[in-house]
Amino acid sequence: MATGSSPRFLPLAEVSEVLSISAAQVYALVRRGELRAIKIGGRGQWRVEATELEAYIERMYKSTRDFIDDHPYVGDTNADHLHADDSDEHAVD
Repeated sequence: MATGSSPRFLPLAEVSEVLSISAAQVYALVRRGELRAIKIGGRGQWRVEATELEAYIERMYKSTRDFIDDHPYVGDTNADHLHADDSDEHAVD
């Protein structure tokens, strides 16, 4: 059920705004089965339940964490040294 003023179901255009991707990309997620949705009405309009969108976002967070764990960032080992030098340049006497 909807809580407060939040709608239970969102059209693909609204999902695209939430995820900051195109409606075509949202449609592809739905068609590939990555984002659960229902097709309703005489014109067969797609709707994504808000809880399904939140579950998708949580899965993407987990997927990202797994990726980061499997591919640790190995940055410039001199980065701390560079930042220390930069701060010295801007020191006030």
